[in-house]
Amino acid sequence: MTQAAPRDTGGAPVLPYMMSPGPKPALGFFERNDQFQAQTRPALWTEEAQGYWVFTDHEVILDGLNQPDLFSNSVIVPVEPDPPYKWIPIMLDPPEHTKWRQLLGGYFSPKRVKDMKADQYRFAGDLIEKFQTRGEVEFMSEFAQVFPTTIFLQIMGMPEDKLDEFMEWEHAILHGTEETDPDRSKRTQAMMDVMGYFGGLIAERKAHPDLDANDIVTDALKWRIDGEEPKPEDLLSCFLLLFMAGLDTVAAQSSYMIRHLATHPVDRKRIVEDPSIIPHAIEEMLRAYPIVQTARKATRDADFHGCPIKAGDMASFPLSMAGRDDKAFPNAKEVDFDREDVRHISFGAGPHRCLGSHLARQELVVFLEEWHKRIPEYELAEEPIEHAGGVFGIDALKLRWPA
Repeated sequence: MTQAAPRDTGGAPVLPYMMSPGPKPALGFFERNDQFQAQTRPALWTEEAQGYWVFTDHEVILDGLNQPDLFSNSVIVPVEPDPPYKWIPIMLDPPEHTKWRQLLGGYFSPKRVKDMKADQYRFAGDLIEKFQTRGEVEFMSEFAQVFPTTIFLQIMGMPEDKLDEFMEWEHAILHGTEETDPDRSKRTQAMMDVMGYFGGLIAERKAHPDLDANDIVTDALKWRIDGEEPKPEDLLSCFLLLFMAGLDTVAAQSSYMIRHLATHPVDRKRIVEDPSIIPHAIEEMLRAYPIVQTARKATRDADFHGCPIKAGDMASFPLSMAGRDDKAFPNAKEVDFDREDVRHISFGAGPHRCLGSHLARQELVVFLEEWHKRIPEYELAEEPIEHAGGVFGIDALKLRWPA
């Protein structure tokens, strides 16, 4: 048998990067990516799966995300170059992507998000007061996976009493590993379960319309794209994507913020004594702990920053490497609430920049304000474990404080 010729990487080293290795202590994957970045710029090649590029430089990552004509969003998981699914609208390119984004944009507009603020403050305070006097909490299950996800379920028009089941599906879709789901069958089944659930919900709304409802599922029955109803399968794929994003990202991001503050008492004290710095502190922590590690598929051959890209190549754009790049942000691995330039791309860049960024920012502000009003001092009860994949996250986060 003739051995295949080695891949021409244009001088980029071949390194043992993996998208979803086993669990590590919290921040382990950020530190791993820091090490890869220190080894090579602007890219490395990994032989995982079919092989793919990993870009390691902030400016190069930003450039790639701003070139949808070269790097298509039709694939966003680097180890799955030919996926059997299409998450809408994130796996669409312009102009199709633009049409769907316009449909969804109003639900996450600054005005609509601001109108939710008072209710969010009440809800966050009520949740925290349930465990405030106990002196301890498992942050993920008792707050992070309840606060933003309940708000999202309300926006979608989904029942809050099914949150536990929804979270099981979400975990199977986003956080399976080679050990827990070696053939990805659990992931596939969970996606089918989610779309089956939405199919039933749509049928119910059609049979029993609520003229006063103003949620995404209800409104979607009236959506039109180029004058036509969306295909049923496309509508379900859109709901699946919203489900995954809404039930995971803010919960994951808040876990890294509260872990940072639990282990950096000086930063925590500043927030307690001057809550007005919270919005800026959030931007700095978003920069330092970017959880999304997205990917794209090359549409054509190209020389991209010295890398010989071939049509069909997968390319990973880890936002953690962008936000923690010392060339873009001096002492980037350090969180500095006095940093003046915090213009990060932790919500992505280009046409697929996160549609829910206004909502996420507001939820994070509300959470940190309400938490520190009630629990100004706290620490880790044990060092948490994190998982990798397309979105970094902490599995469980036990905190304690003087009761």
